[in-house]
Formats: sequence, C-alpha cells, structure tokens
Amino acid sequence: MSILVLAEHHDGALAGATAHVVAAAQAIGGDIDVLVAGEGVGAVAEAAAKFDGVSKVRVADSAAYAHLLAEPTAALVAELAGDYSHVLAAASTTGKNVLPRVAALKDVAQISEIIAVESPDTFKRPIYAGNAIATVQSEDALKVITVRSTGFDAVAEGGSAAIEAVDFVADNAQSTFVKEELAQSDRPELGAAKVVISGGRGMGNGENFKLLDGIADKLGAAIGASRAAVDAGFVPNDMQVGQTGKIVAPELYIAVGISGAIQHLAGMKDSKVIVAINKDEEAPIFQVADYGLVADLFEALPELESKL
Repeated sequence: MSILVLAEHHDGALAGATAHVVAAAQAIGGDIDVLVAGEGVGAVAEAAAKFDGVSKVRVADSAAYAHLLAEPTAALVAELAGDYSHVLAAASTTGKNVLPRVAALKDVAQISEIIAVESPDTFKRPIYAGNAIATVQSEDALKVITVRSTGFDAVAEGGSAAIEAVDFVADNAQSTFVKEELAQSDRPELGAAKVVISGGRGMGNGENFKLLDGIADKLGAAIGASRAAVDAGFVPNDMQVGQTGKIVAPELYIAVGISGAIQHLAGMKDSKVIVAINKDEEAPIFQVADYGLVADLFEALPELESKL
C-alpha cells in the first residue's frame, strides 16, 4: 500500500497543512510519497523531505505547474496515481480545486474532509455542519481524499527522504494565470494561528472591530469574524470563520459578540480552549465555550486589553 500526498506551498514556503495531511497518511499506513509541483520549488521539496515517515519526495518543477493551477496539477497527479492506493491533499482551496478533478480523471469517488482514519478504506468525515459524523467506506482501487487538517496533529520533522525529479509535464490549454491579489497583514494567517479572536454581529459595525486589535496584538492572534459580520459588511470575507469560511482549531479561540449559530461552530469547535464574550446568557456559543463571560463587549474588551 502506498500513498501520495500533494504538498501545498505559498511564496516558496511549504504550507503547514501538509504536515497534517502526512499525519493522516501515517494513520492509513504504508509507504508515503510527497508530490511537490510548481516552479522553483527546490526549497519546498527539501522541507517536505524532513517530515517523519516520508519515504520519497517527488518534484515536478516546471513552469506548467506555476501557481498550482488546477488543470495541469490534476493531470500530473492523475498521471502518477497509478503507482498508489491513496492520493491525499489538504481540504484547502488548492486541495478542493485539484482533487475532484483527479477523481473525475480516474473515474473514482472522492472522500472529502476526513477527520479520522478507521482503516485503509474507511474514514470519518463531518456532515450537517459538523452535527453528525459519517463513517464512509470506499471500494475504489484508488482512494482520493481531502483531509481536514484540524483533525490530525502535524507530524514532526526529523526525516531525510530521498528527492527525485518527475519528468511528466502536463499540457494545459484550458487555463492561464492572470493575477492574484493578496491581503497584506502583519498578523498570523487565520488558518494557522495559535490564537484567534473573532467578532460577530454584536460588534455593531466595522469600526468597532478595532477594539479587537489591541488584544490581538498582545496575544499574537489572528482576527476572524462570523458570517453575520461579513454579510453585514463589517469586515472582508477572507476573515470569515465557519462552515462556509475557514475551519480553524487554534489553542485559544475568543468569540466576541457571536451568538454561535451551528454554521459558525462548525468552523471553530475543535479549538483547544474556547472563550465566549456575549451579553446574551442564552447564546448558543456558551454551550461549547470552556469559559463564558456574560458582559457588554464594549466594556469587557477595553478592560481585557488593559489586564493583558
């Protein structure tokens, strides 16, 4: 049994989610290869080779794979998939873009966002916004799987896997890279931050989100938001945490003025410690919070910042 993990990288650096996907591959068992596709990705390959349990890093270094466009990357993975029983990627924008195409090219079903491995062909994944866990079994010869990184602890570094080049260059006439616009921030990336503080509809308006800045600075935290706050135009949608936003599982999650609809809980309930600040003591967020403060956030936040 052999497993191919699609590495994800940004700006020449290996994404942290890849270490969690390798952990899922270890739970399945067997030889683990990591595929690094892109242009000028030597440093990324070297970083992937350090993961414990990785047998080999396969590097497809070509302009055809620059920016990890879905069509050529999927063609590459499909070309290599014949050597493997499983293909895994993070349930990120990249993984969700590439792996369904791989599954279609190989005519197999995809299993999405697994959070646990029962056996090499049986997996657990959340459904109904995380209110139920489905156990699914695949009889396909090739299992194509996206992994919810919050479900697995990252593997340690200490390996020294061999690195080999992949000669296959996909022909891509379907898509071209036009441009990308990146949000610039000095704060940690929301999906990888160890501390997240999020505001909801209770913040009142976008200007009041500045109340979170001082606390975030002192805690080294990323700032998130509920869908209600995003839909109201308080903050941009790349800050959204929840079922239709980012799935986060930091060591500390602070929910401010968030009622706790199930769609939001689906995105943060795996956090190690959850703190909720809300003036409504009946708010559903208190059902999942480890610590709850029933208070007016406009009084509580300045006091919290001063105490920190």
